[in-house]
Amino acid sequence: MEEKKRVLPMVALRGMVIMPEMAAHFDISRKKSVEAISQAMKEEQKVFLSAQKSIDIEDPEQDDVYEVGTVAYIRQIVKLPKQIIRVMVVGETRGVLKNMELEESCLRAEIEVVDESAFVIPEGMNVEAMTRGLKDMFVEYASKNGKLTKENVAQILEIRSLKKLVDEIAASIPLYYKEQQELLDQVDFWKRYELLAFKLVNEVQILDIKNDIRIKVKERVDKHQREYILREELKLIREELGEDDTVSEAEEFEVKAENLNASDEVKEKLKKEINRFKSSMNSPAESGVIRTYIETVLEMPWEDSVEDSHDLAYAEQILEEEHYGLEEVKERVLEFLAVRSLTRKGDSPILCLMGPPGTGKTSIAKSLAKALKKPYVRISLGGIRDEAEIRGHRKTYVGAMPGRIANAIKRAGVKNPLILLDEIDKVSQDYKGDTFSALLEVLDSEQNYAFRDHYLEVPLDLSEVLFVTTANSVQTIPKPLLDRMEVIEISSYTENEKLHIAMEHLIPKQLEKNGLTSKMLSFSKEAVWKMSRNYTKEAGVRQLERKISNVCRKTAKEILTTEKKKVSVTAKNLEKYLGKEKYSYQMANEADEVGVVRGLAWTSVGGDTLQIEVNVMSGSGELMLTGQLGDVMKESAQTGISYIRSIGKQYGIEEEYFKKHDIHVHIPEGAVPKDGPSAGITMVTAILSAIINRKVKAKLAMTGEVTLRGRILPIGGLKEKLLAAKNAGIQEVLIPSKNQADVEELTQEITDGINIVPVESMKEVLEYAFVE
Repeated sequence: MEEKKRVLPMVALRGMVIMPEMAAHFDISRKKSVEAISQAMKEEQKVFLSAQKSIDIEDPEQDDVYEVGTVAYIRQIVKLPKQIIRVMVVGETRGVLKNMELEESCLRAEIEVVDESAFVIPEGMNVEAMTRGLKDMFVEYASKNGKLTKENVAQILEIRSLKKLVDEIAASIPLYYKEQQELLDQVDFWKRYELLAFKLVNEVQILDIKNDIRIKVKERVDKHQREYILREELKLIREELGEDDTVSEAEEFEVKAENLNASDEVKEKLKKEINRFKSSMNSPAESGVIRTYIETVLEMPWEDSVEDSHDLAYAEQILEEEHYGLEEVKERVLEFLAVRSLTRKGDSPILCLMGPPGTGKTSIAKSLAKALKKPYVRISLGGIRDEAEIRGHRKTYVGAMPGRIANAIKRAGVKNPLILLDEIDKVSQDYKGDTFSALLEVLDSEQNYAFRDHYLEVPLDLSEVLFVTTANSVQTIPKPLLDRMEVIEISSYTENEKLHIAMEHLIPKQLEKNGLTSKMLSFSKEAVWKMSRNYTKEAGVRQLERKISNVCRKTAKEILTTEKKKVSVTAKNLEKYLGKEKYSYQMANEADEVGVVRGLAWTSVGGDTLQIEVNVMSGSGELMLTGQLGDVMKESAQTGISYIRSIGKQYGIEEEYFKKHDIHVHIPEGAVPKDGPSAGITMVTAILSAIINRKVKAKLAMTGEVTLRGRILPIGGLKEKLLAAKNAGIQEVLIPSKNQADVEELTQEITDGINIVPVESMKEVLEYAFVE
């Protein structure tokens, strides 16, 4: 290849490259470019064309254009509007720019022309193979590109010269101008051949990928168009058949299922049921069942939850405002909140509030929900005897529905509410299944993360639910179920607690309910105390609230029918509103007596005192027990007789005494059933007192179970028993020494004014009880 120096007018092209053997046109408007074309036309009609490196440069310097350009012959010039000139050129040969100057308002370039006319490619098998290979690549490219005409392709394939073939193909393929510049820069022919072959292969691969994408897009579009046409036809058919609602419902279900915040398992199940729903439109009964199921699943809050509150101060304030006392429950909730605040997680406790009726078990659960800022749902379990009430019915049954647990979650609208299982001890069972056993999974934090309701058929996460259960007694609750719950005992309220609850909560509540204000009706503390003591007999405050409501109603009537503006209720005028006193406490006897001993008993409505009376008469050694005593109490009396006979010699009792005398033990209030072992020491003391004719202290009460050898065993319900003793004016109480720990837990309000004496054996009891 030879190089010849020449000076030619120059045009800097923007965004395009003119290759040798390439016929093309371009538009120019810059003054320099127009002047250069004019100068070229005056000379040999030849111009040097070089591409700008950046199309944004308006006035390019030598460094702003590529070094290798093309010497082109100007075939035609056409003037267009707005001073634009269109120039038609044919590329002749490469030129290397050496210098660029501005002369007479046009660019002139000093170049070295690369003359390839003298370059001869030797003939041979290699060259032939290269020629055929390049043609094959070009044919493949042309077939996939689709922009080259058949005539143009055929014309190029007729070329025999490899050099001309390379130049023609390079000029024909529509490459980006920077890639064309790379080909133009290759002055060496063999390198130019390799680069062109590489670019052809690369372009073919790009076109393959582009074609694959186009085919996939077309298939998808075609599919969508096909589905759209079919849907429209189906819609028209359904409209004619009057079944259009089913389709719109199915589409609505699909949209809701897509947006449902649930696991993939739930969504997959929904998808299957929606498809079944679409195909069941000919069977209204089946479609109705499936529709109900889909609607139920869509309404469940699978992954929706309310943010847990970590505000201990707020929780404590709510609990204190709404409930007086119940310190253990409040403390446990605050502990749970504290742990949750530190760990941001933690198992939700399963609390069982156990205590007598009316002590605020249900209402404290509602306050817990408020304190924790959780939705509250109550489920009453009293009388439930069918396992399906908990687990739900299988949806194949007519009228099937989810169980109460799943329904509660649905009503709450979140997966982590507070659910109150009220009266769990009242659950029963029959041939349909054991309801308690169904509750085992619900109340087990290790299992309930995947609770399966028979109706829903997909796992329901109950691990974040805070369960609170209530019971009056744990005796009827199976041990495995009881083991899963944290039992918090809510004992009877003291007189002082009832007074506080009435003044702070019950009276304001009833005033508001009955349309009264504190200025219209007021209660004295003595009146409330008397209501609690003489008009109600309960462990809680439910009856007390009814009595307050009764006074409020009578006051409302009195204000409206008379000229009174204010009513003050005192202990003196309470009888006017509530009538005669309903209950009176059997106070301690004034004088010490023989064979009469005061015992203490626990009842479902609190504590009570039992006056045990014993008479000894001549007879045949018969033991008579009256007062509607239970079997355990009768056995305690028999145990007591055996113990007395064993120690008879110490008290000078003859051996024949028990054969010649009848002993009658009676506990007054014969209409009230009585049972339990805790009156054991009381009966022994009363029987022995009657036999040896020794008086027992009148201001003394006792409770404890006695053994055959005279040991005293611990008892329950000590708080209620001590309250009953205090109300009856008892000054001293004998309790089993093993109950001393229970005494330490009691408040000073209960123990004040009572001398509590722990005893271990009947010997201590008798020494303390008998009057010297």
